[in-house]
Amino acid sequence: MKDPVIHFHRGDLPDDVQFSNVIGVDTETMGLNLYRDPLCVVQLSDGDGEAHVVQLDRQTYDAPNLKAVLGDQSRIKIFHYARFDVAVIRQYLDTECTPVYCTRTVSRLVRTYTDRHGLRECCRDLLRVDINKQQQSTDWGAEDLSDAQLLYAATDVLHLHKLKAKMDMMLERAGRTELAQKCFDFIPVRAELDALGWGSQDLFEH
Repeated sequence: MKDPVIHFHRGDLPDDVQFSNVIGVDTETMGLNLYRDPLCVVQLSDGDGEAHVVQLDRQTYDAPNLKAVLGDQSRIKIFHYARFDVAVIRQYLDTECTPVYCTRTVSRLVRTYTDRHGLRECCRDLLRVDINKQQQSTDWGAEDLSDAQLLYAATDVLHLHKLKAKMDMMLERAGRTELAQKCFDFIPVRAELDALGWGSQDLFEH
């Protein structure tokens, strides 16, 4: 694979950036607690080998162009573990990020032969691509992001379109396409429950 083209933006997407109707999206935060750990970075890709990495202003979160893209109901947003990303986008950008497609959810539906559903494992097993996750635990709140951080952020969205294409075929083969869509439709509700404090509880258990 050739080196990706990474576009770095501070605060918001530029006015002239255009995306298709299916985009890969990921977020970087200071941790996994929605209230304690702020959203720092949002990265997006059309799956064309280019990625846009937006470092947010955590004082204002004033990013109208980014919010417009994420909240556009005509665009499918592909995530890996959409439950967290949708919740954190809702919490800090006050944006309902729908409709969504979650590759981790699909992995659990169709790759029942394994318990390894991380992005790295999915890319390696389905696309024969080995991605580097060394920057996963790093300071995303730093004023200046390193080249390694930018590459990591970009890599997390560059393969989502190809994963979706592969997983769509696996869903069809398994007869679980409709079931997957029902799961996607529920993700924003699950994210809202997380934000309201029901993150660790199964409301449907006895």
